Amino acid sequence: MSVRPYRDIQRRKSRQIRVGSVLVGGDAPITVQTMTNTLTPDVAATVAQIKAAEAAGADIVRVSCPDEDSTAALKQIVPQVSVPIVADIHFHYKRAIEAANAGAACLRINPGNIGSAERVREVVKAAKDHGCSMRIGVNAGSLEKDLLEKYGEPCPEAMVESALDHARILQDHDFHEFKISVKASDVFLAVAAYQQLADACDYPLHIGVTEAGALRTGTVKSSIGLGSLLWAGIGDTVRISLSAEPEEEVRVGFELLKALNLRHRGVNIISCPSCARQQYDVIRTVEALEKRVAHITTPMTVSVIGCVVNGPGEARETDIGFTGGGNDTHQVYISGIADHRLKDADIVDHLVELVEKKAAAIEAAKREEAAAALEPAQ
Repeated sequence: MSVRPYRDIQRRKSRQIRVGSVLVGGDAPITVQTMTNTLTPDVAATVAQIKAAEAAGADIVRVSCPDEDSTAALKQIVPQVSVPIVADIHFHYKRAIEAANAGAACLRINPGNIGSAERVREVVKAAKDHGCSMRIGVNAGSLEKDLLEKYGEPCPEAMVESALDHARILQDHDFHEFKISVKASDVFLAVAAYQQLADACDYPLHIGVTEAGALRTGTVKSSIGLGSLLWAGIGDTVRISLSAEPEEEVRVGFELLKALNLRHRGVNIISCPSCARQQYDVIRTVEALEKRVAHITTPMTVSVIGCVVNGPGEARETDIGFTGGGNDTHQVYISGIADHRLKDADIVDHLVELVEKKAAAIEAAKREEAAAALEPAQ
């Protein structure tokens, strides 16, 4: 479907960096990332979790490296996965150097926690030698003591000052391949900090509401906070922090981007909440349909509406539409046009078949277009 002008979000202009094979910032698509929760030295479990996140669409995955066993395991993990790996480093500068040597695409650090200027130089050298980028990760829960004394409590000004101080350390070492985050569990604090940081620099921003909570509450908090930032054009890569499996974070991240028309992956199902007018069980139909089409990555929209009040109108705007009708007979729309009718018993199977057929046709057309573009001009 075409994008209308009022849906066009103007993104903040930022520098562009590289996280392995993935571009972040500039005109690159907003990326979705997550973090493993396995013990990193358990290579098999960590690889399995990264691959599950990959299957859900993750562009980047972060792995915690708190000790030498973890960075040693990283060397075995990186070759087994496709997505770039960010090594999460706290305090010990040697872990950052080891992670760069082990194949990490990015190092998540606080330069101020690394130690002396010499240690920072060593980390920067390792990053340059191995083509690593970095993320300066500021968190309201771990601000420096001097900033807490200066401001009295975690606040946007303190977080931005911390971020810019750390950025200056890397800039002084002629290192510019970094992105910045200023996360907080408080939605208002996180949003205000990112707004101020966006005005203060042009580095790409990794946005997130940290420690947001369980799947439902965390999704709501993240949607409010990150949704308002993304709507304002702020944010180049997102992580939805949930007390849930990493692939759930990825799914929520993509749904958020899809809702704002910023990125499209997979099937976007538009469905009604259902009421007494429904002509079939909308809720169970949508639940089953979501599961059955979760494997499809081709962008498309499907409307599943219980009755004719809004059904035909929604169907006009979607690739595949389904509207409930009387006598257990319902209307199917293809590309906004009424196409055929369907009885109750076959709803989910039939819609899945239509979605898969549409996805195959879209992908075939893409392949033909790509092949035509490679043909020499006659």
